[in-house]
Amino acid sequence: MASTQFHLVTEWVLDASDEEVWRVLVAPANWPDWWPTVKRVELLDPGDADGIGAVRRMTWSTALPYDIVFETTTTRVEPLTLIEARAKGELDGIGRWTIAAQGGRTTVRYDWIVEVTKPWMVKLAFLLRPVFAWNHNQVMERGRQGLVAHLARRRVLNVEAQAPTADVRRPQE
Repeated sequence: MASTQFHLVTEWVLDASDEEVWRVLVAPANWPDWWPTVKRVELLDPGDADGIGAVRRMTWSTALPYDIVFETTTTRVEPLTLIEARAKGELDGIGRWTIAAQGGRTTVRYDWIVEVTKPWMVKLAFLLRPVFAWNHNQVMERGRQGLVAHLARRRVLNVEAQAPTADVRRPQE
C-alpha cells in the first residue's frame, strides 16, 4: 500500500523584517483576515504564556472542491524563529514555521509533514499525490500573496498613524 504521508515544503522570501512577519504568524486567530483559504480559527485552549499547548480548530478551504478541518496544538515556540504545532483530524502530523532574517528581508519556510485521514483521500492518495501537492501549493501561494498585502497595509497604517497633523487655522478677519 502506498504511503499516505506527505512532506510538503514552502518557502517565501518577504520584504519585511522578521519581527513584522513573526507578529502576523504568531496570531493565527487573525489569519482569516489576510489568508483567503483560512475560513475559521477557533481557540479551544490558550495554552501557556508563550502559547505552548494552545489548541485551535482550523477550517481551510482549498483550491479543490473540499474543505479541511483539523485541530492544532502548539508544541514549540522559539521567538522570532520557529513555531511548531501538531495537527490532528482530517490531516494528522506536524506543521513547522521557520523564520530567518536576511537584512531587511525575511525567509519563511513551512514544513507540513502530514498524513491524510479522510477515507477517500487515503484510498486515492497513491493516485492523487501530485494533485494534493498542487493543492497545497495553491493554498500556500494564496497565503503568501495575502501576507504580502497585509504587511503592506500595516506599514501604510503605521506611517499614517505617525504622520504629524497640520494645525489648520483660518486667517483672522
